[in-house]
Amino acid sequence: MTDSPDDAQDLPLLTEPAEGIPAVIDTERGLQRAAQSLAQGTGPVAVDAERASGFRYGQRAFLVQLKREGSGIWLIDPEAFNSLLPIQEALGSAEWILHAASQDLPCLAELGMRPHQLFDTELAARMTGLPRVGLGAVVEQLLGVRLAKEHSAADWSKRPLPQDWLRYAALDVELLVPLQEKLSALLAEQGKTEWAVEEFEYLRANKPTLVPYAERWRKTTGINKLKSPRKLAVLRELWRARDALAEKKDLAPGHLLPDSALVAAAEAQPRTVPQLLSVPGFHGRAAKREGPRWLRAVQAGMKTEELPGKPRSTGAPPPPRTWKDRNPEAFRQFRTAKDRLARRAEQLQLMPETLLAPAVLKQLCWTPPPQLDLDSVSAALREHGARQWQVEQCAAIITVAMLDPEPLENL
Repeated sequence: MTDSPDDAQDLPLLTEPAEGIPAVIDTERGLQRAAQSLAQGTGPVAVDAERASGFRYGQRAFLVQLKREGSGIWLIDPEAFNSLLPIQEALGSAEWILHAASQDLPCLAELGMRPHQLFDTELAARMTGLPRVGLGAVVEQLLGVRLAKEHSAADWSKRPLPQDWLRYAALDVELLVPLQEKLSALLAEQGKTEWAVEEFEYLRANKPTLVPYAERWRKTTGINKLKSPRKLAVLRELWRARDALAEKKDLAPGHLLPDSALVAAAEAQPRTVPQLLSVPGFHGRAAKREGPRWLRAVQAGMKTEELPGKPRSTGAPPPPRTWKDRNPEAFRQFRTAKDRLARRAEQLQLMPETLLAPAVLKQLCWTPPPQLDLDSVSAALREHGARQWQVEQCAAIITVAMLDPEPLENL
């Protein structure tokens, strides 16, 4: 196992898949050929997807890569098809291997592709205690080779895709099967196989919680600079105008205007196009061309009677740094439990956040069960999304910490 990034420079560099770089499939005939070949393959299937985040609107996939024993690597252009259901059907109940599956599962689901079984090599790497969990780093540590990876932030909506980019994409699935084998062995050696199975199934079966569209404008970077409801209303209208235009043009919203420009305009509240164009961020031909559009949004925000209220409560507790004064008992319980869980995580060769999500511990300590005992704490952990293995490892530690927390002077 490689111990440091410096050691990795001495490892052999894998620059191309063993069977070369396949052509991109973009015809129905080609898709059927890929489906037939994948159906005849054996064992798990390595899967990856490339998006064009920062370039195109939304998070859809612009390339899907698959590899299966007996079938080889397939590169598919999803833009050429209404869906990839033929691939889904061809794979049947085969286990999918992805790295950082939470990033790719949503865009694959949009194409009609959903795994029946899942193995996430990044999550497995976290659970085995590897110090670095990026694909390249894990391959170096466990397989002893380096991947030639240079185009992770590329605009994958470009057509035709350059050969170098296709090489990069193919390498993303080239070694996932042997990587899974190594990680599976490590998990078994550490007695964590069943824990990992629980994590993979939770990831596969649970959809991420999305912010409702009407509230997404509140995620604008720098929004905390705006202190009045009127300025927030202007920002909301600018965000909506930008988002509508971005969707129409199929561009990432930030390509039209950065968040900083929206915040600056909401703060300045310009009344004419020339005033608007003097606001930082509103420069270039595109800003001038769309100046009237942005000004109308500013005016709509200045006139609306629907001023934004406080964000809808998510039920999440306040930051723990504020608890010492607001709720000293909860502060003592949280800090005691957090410290003891960190020690347990170290014993298990896990990062503390892998042993238990910080948000779960915060919620439990801020809103504890009426009666504190092992059963009630276990039930609360499950209610907040903890997996059974986490309950088994954490519930007793948390219960004792909450019943007898350390005094404030020791924290």
